[in-house]
Amino acid sequence: MNWNQIEGNWKQLKGKAVEQWGKLTDDDLDVVAGKREQLAGKIQERYGIAKEEAEAQVAQWERSATDDWFKN
Repeated sequence: MNWNQIEGNWKQLKGKAVEQWGKLTDDDLDVVAGKREQLAGKIQERYGIAKEEAEAQVAQWERSATDDWFKN
């Protein structure tokens, strides 16, 4: 799955983001609105990690995304 698919289906995938990064709030995820850079920024902010680490985590999460994430 590529980031365009993630962004386009953000409302469905917010739960998967919370599973990965439990410190993110619903408000955080609403602000992110599927934007990759904003997600990395919120992770950096909430977890107190370097920008590069946050971006690496987002990249790993993106690579792990599958179509199964859309099944109920």
